[in-house]
Amino acid sequence: MTIHGLRELYLTFFRIGGLTFGGGLTMLPMLKHELVAKKGWVSEDELLDCYAIGQCTPGVIAVNTATFVGYKREGIPGGIAATLGMISPSVVLITLIASFFQAFVENAYFQHAIMGVKGVVCALMLNTVITLARKSLVNLMSVLVCAAALVLALFTPVPTVMIVVLAGLSGAAAELWRRRDPGEGGRRT
Repeated sequence: MTIHGLRELYLTFFRIGGLTFGGGLTMLPMLKHELVAKKGWVSEDELLDCYAIGQCTPGVIAVNTATFVGYKREGIPGGIAATLGMISPSVVLITLIASFFQAFVENAYFQHAIMGVKGVVCALMLNTVITLARKSLVNLMSVLVCAAALVLALFTPVPTVMIVVLAGLSGAAAELWRRRDPGEGGRRT
């Protein structure tokens, strides 16, 4: 652990947290650019794993992902530095907006800016969905689980957490089945 490493984690995640809007799903392209392509701190597969775990754990997905990456780089202090870097811009911005909330809400420029940001957020979310699909839908089982989860999410009142649990159990059951079926190349171990 180094002070330089902690400072770099904090500043990197501060920049990511301060320059992305729309929540965790819209941050994936920037996280991928900064952490995979630019810094080389994690591979794309590791980032998607952190992202998937961050989605399944309580809290904000972007903060969870920052914590995991920070921990991987610099242990517990790195997890703390990355988390603080990710949340600092939001805390400052929310405090400022709360102080002047009425002036912002009634300001036509602010309202139009928010409409523009909503369009960009949709595009970034679509980019994230396509990126995750390309990396995650690698076999028939993953496609079937994805389709079932989509149907459950869109057309039933099943809570999201239950859909995630069912998907995880389905994947684990498929792996157990694969390992017991010698015809699929699996062996009993």
